[in-house]
Amino acid sequence: MSTPKAPALAMLPAAKNDAATATQILQPGGWPTPKGYANGIAADGRIVVTGGVIGWNALGHLPADFVAQVRQALSNIAAILAEGGAQPEHLVRLTWYVIDIEEYLANLKALGQVYREIFGTHYPAMALVQVVRLVEKAAQVEIEATAVVPR
Repeated sequence: MSTPKAPALAMLPAAKNDAATATQILQPGGWPTPKGYANGIAADGRIVVTGGVIGWNALGHLPADFVAQVRQALSNIAAILAEGGAQPEHLVRLTWYVIDIEEYLANLKALGQVYREIFGTHYPAMALVQVVRLVEKAAQVEIEATAVVPR
C-alpha cells in the first residue's frame, strides 16, 4: 500500500509589502488561485487578535443595512489593529459570521469595494460561516481578525 502524496506547496509572495509584513501566502501547487482571500498565510511576529467585532459605531448604534454594518465592522477592526500597532497588511486571518449568507452573496461587489477601501488589496486567509443569530440581535455580521506584526 502506498502513502498518498500531498500536493506541492507553493509560497507566493504576499502583497506589495512582503518584506515589511514578514508574511507569505500559501498556495498549494495546482490549486486555482483564490479571489478575495488566501488559502493560507505563514507569518512571523507579534500576534494581535480581535474579539468578534460588529458594525456599531462609538455610540453603540448599528446601521440597518448589511453592507453598512460590514463597513463599520471593518473600520472597527482597523481601529483595533492600530491600537495594537498593526495595520491591515498584517492581517493573516478573518472569520466572518453572517446571519444570512444569501445577503452576503448578493452584495459581493459592494462588499469587495468596502473591503478594499478599508484594507486595500491584502487578502488574508478567510472563512465565512452562517449562524442563526448573533449576540447583538440587530447585528447581521460579526468578524474576528488575527494579525501578525513583524518583530
